[in-house]
Amino acid sequence: MNDHTSPLDNAPQHVKLAVDLIMLLEQNDVPPEEVLQALEIVKQDFLHKVQSNLEQKT
Repeated sequence: MNDHTSPLDNAPQHVKLAVDLIMLLEQNDVPPEEVLQALEIVKQDFLHKVQSNLEQKT
């Protein structure tokens, strides 16, 4: 195994995305309360997109 290999290298894409988002938010000093409020909006938006995609497939 390569010495430069990180456990994240083999992680699923959604885990890598989560780590990237956490780093971005922390580097920009976004308050945790605001992050949680924003994530709820993002979650609802993507749930709606998933539901729309499911309806289009049927």
